[in-house]
Amino acid sequence: MGTGNILSDRNAVVIVAHPDDETLWCGGTILTHSLFNWFVISLSRGDDPERAPKFYRCLKILNATGVMDTLDDGPEQTPLAIEVIKKGILDLLPELNFDLIITHNPTGEYTRHLRHEEVSRAVLELWYEKKISTKELWTFAYEDGKKEYFPRAEEKAYQFPLPEKIWKQKYALITETYGFPPGGFEAKTTPKIEAYWKFKNPGKAYDWLQQGGRLKQ
Repeated sequence: MGTGNILSDRNAVVIVAHPDDETLWCGGTILTHSLFNWFVISLSRGDDPERAPKFYRCLKILNATGVMDTLDDGPEQTPLAIEVIKKGILDLLPELNFDLIITHNPTGEYTRHLRHEEVSRAVLELWYEKKISTKELWTFAYEDGKKEYFPRAEEKAYQFPLPEKIWKQKYALITETYGFPPGGFEAKTTPKIEAYWKFKNPGKAYDWLQQGGRLKQ
């Protein structure tokens, strides 16, 4: 398990399925490294008159820029073609070369949201196919014991315990800026320890994806 200040580069992009994922799963990492050039892509809810403005307000507080798409996010979780998601990502990226990419885990962060899983696969495949380039790629590393408890850091992942002040800032973004109720899933989940599986080799990341994204590094 790794802990502490875990970033060493400056040009970073976060690619997530929904507005709030960037804050919930890695907002503390962004806040702690506010001098980095953070760009955030949310692949859904860009046409949501309530969530979209909240996303951009959060980005200002996070000292980040970003953009949104309008991929289907209906409650039915109808599967999307991976090529459609890949195209959406490539169309939204401001460039194709980064120091760090952060995205979802292939198994998602909880049981279960199909869009999280699809976005993870799309990003990992784009890296493997050399359509995007990065020195490092991190996926979120959380699990919920198959709904036994709220999502928490994988024990063997690289962990980043948040200073109390940073966690409170992140919690305020979730409950005040996004407006999720204190008793709701998002507020109760808001991790005090952020966690990642880290890769420097796209081939190893792709093999991990093919084996289900559950290998312990």
